[in-house]
Amino acid sequence: YLQNVLVQQGITDDDIAQVQKELEEEEIKLQMHEKESIQYEELITIVKNQPMSKTEKENIVNKCTEIQNYTHQFDEHLKDFQKESYTLDIKLATFVNNLNKAILEYNKEVFLIHSDTVKLEKLQEEIKSLPDESKLKDEISHINKIETDAKKKKDKLTKHIEDLKNEIKEMQDMMPDIQAIDFEVRNRRGTIETNYDAVGTELCVKHIDSTATEVTHNPKYEELFGPEVGPENPFKTQQQRAVKNMLSGYVERAHISEFQFENQRRTFASYGYALDPTVDGSADEGRIMIGATEAAEESGGKTVFENTTLRPSDKRKRHRNNDASDIEGFLGPWGGYIDEKRVIKPSDEEAAELEEILAKRNKRGKQTEEKPLEEKTVLHIKDSVDYQGRSFLHAPQDVGVNLRSESPPDRCFLPKAQIHTWEGHTKGISQIRWFPRTAHLLLSCSMDCRVKLWEVYKDRRCVRTYYGHRQAVRDISFDNDGKRFLSAAYDRYVKLWDTETGACISRFTSRKIPYCAKFNPDPDKQHLFVAGTSDKKIICWDIRSGEITQEYDRHLGAVNTITFVDENRRFVTTSDDKSLRVWEWYKFTNIFLFYRDIPVDMKYIADPSMHSMPAVTPSRNQKWLACQSMDNKIVIFSALNRFKMNRKKTFTGHMVAGYACGLDFSPDMSYLVSGDADGKCYIWDWKTTKLYKKWKAHDGVCIDVLWHPHEPSRLATAGWDGKIKYWD
Repeated sequence: YLQNVLVQQGITDDDIAQVQKELEEEEIKLQMHEKESIQYEELITIVKNQPMSKTEKENIVNKCTEIQNYTHQFDEHLKDFQKESYTLDIKLATFVNNLNKAILEYNKEVFLIHSDTVKLEKLQEEIKSLPDESKLKDEISHINKIETDAKKKKDKLTKHIEDLKNEIKEMQDMMPDIQAIDFEVRNRRGTIETNYDAVGTELCVKHIDSTATEVTHNPKYEELFGPEVGPENPFKTQQQRAVKNMLSGYVERAHISEFQFENQRRTFASYGYALDPTVDGSADEGRIMIGATEAAEESGGKTVFENTTLRPSDKRKRHRNNDASDIEGFLGPWGGYIDEKRVIKPSDEEAAELEEILAKRNKRGKQTEEKPLEEKTVLHIKDSVDYQGRSFLHAPQDVGVNLRSESPPDRCFLPKAQIHTWEGHTKGISQIRWFPRTAHLLLSCSMDCRVKLWEVYKDRRCVRTYYGHRQAVRDISFDNDGKRFLSAAYDRYVKLWDTETGACISRFTSRKIPYCAKFNPDPDKQHLFVAGTSDKKIICWDIRSGEITQEYDRHLGAVNTITFVDENRRFVTTSDDKSLRVWEWYKFTNIFLFYRDIPVDMKYIADPSMHSMPAVTPSRNQKWLACQSMDNKIVIFSALNRFKMNRKKTFTGHMVAGYACGLDFSPDMSYLVSGDADGKCYIWDWKTTKLYKKWKAHDGVCIDVLWHPHEPSRLATAGWDGKIKYWD
């Protein structure tokens, strides 16, 4: 049957064999192509590792171009093969579909044949089990007898039912009118008691509604707690039988004087007795006390308000002169008290006492300001210069990457493994920063009050350690050429360091904690830097004079971040007041000959749905600002013109509430990376906001993340475990 179906579709065994041969040939070609690609990669690694002359390199490049041409030809051949394989797949799919249809039809026929055979077998068994004709006749006669007996019984039952219906009608006519009796019982307003000899309980027929405002008869005590419907439950207590509108009893609205209520409460708390609230005690006669009745009799039932004796100072004597004819001396009701003092200015003795008291308080409250810690540095490498006299600030040229290139990598990739760990800090790390432009060095600050400089290439050693703060270092920032950097710490000092020598150039303090510090990126303004402090201010210092040149004080909370945008003509700040403000950098204009130094924000962004944003990073193309929001989101703002929030780009999935976890962009603007409070590192796609990868990077909080500007797949992470890890 299947062979007939294949013949009808026009497919033979030769066609199937030919398709299999073509597939085997293409698999052999693919294996050859994989071998050639492996050889090509090995050749490139050999060329990179060995020094060669220009001619050798040109020959190798020519060979590589030939190989590339061959690969292009092979790719074209592959495309043709894919087209042919696609047509073969279509043929195979049609063949498989036709086969499946044929098998289904075959299975249907087999199933029908099987069901017919089963029916035939059942019919044969029923035919065998049929009785003889004589037995059938006897059974039919027996059934007829049963039917006649049933008809007789049915007639008898119908007659009996009709008799019963007639009796019920007679009984209904004899019954009295229940509604009339109920109406008479309600009019009488009496109580009906029925005694049960067997049980000995009483049934309260009369029910008093709890919402009724009038009672026309004198009810008994038992009626007040009687059930609404049915007999009384003998197992309930008196409290359980009572009508309640709350758990402990029945509450009614009542008007009580607040003074009398408080008077009786305080009297009971002080003397142990008070008026009985269940008895009307408005009249003097018949006042009933509860509590300490003997003490109430002795005191005459006086309350706290009545029992207080008048003090001498309660009745103060006034100066009196009611003679209206005495125009100058007339006092009337405005006469002052005899012992009244109207002198506002203290006397000489009192002034001396006050001065002594204030002097003592000032001595207690005066805090001795700690002197700044003496700065020092430690060089951890043997020589600070190489054989050519170049310092460690000079970027290496033999690492396989052009560190001086201005253009970023063409395409970035996700890191897969950890390649190095920098250890040296004894406490959690606060910030990490690449060396400007080349990123061959890494600067880190920590809660152990130290700042360290690390090598990124070759041996990856710790180059230098900078000591100069008494408390944890919060932020660090390089200038444009990397020869100097700022460190802001919780000891209220911002210090300027020489990166190469480790010397502290100058110190700056406003007696408030600096949370962030940034140089102005303009080349002609490298002598100016701004710092956000804990007293809601942004302060601009001049390094040359050491003086404050400008203050911005529009924020309502501590300033967390400062970011320069729009070709350094403006800067953006975020604060604990859950707002984002944009400021104009003050300029010197030659036309008007004055400074535009009015410290007013040009843009104020605040929304009830916004949260504090303690970490902000600009994109590589300076078009966007990525802000780490405290509601476990990364919010994107436009860094040009309107500074509008991009609602379509919101990155979620991580947990950062309560931590200023840093974030960064990949050099090609394809990925966004961020730290996490659980020590994880998250990478999202920039265009789709899809989470691509996450992994456990640190034991504590992953506080900062930086993507290398020249490496396509390398990034550094810093955590509160005191480690800096390098991933590739």
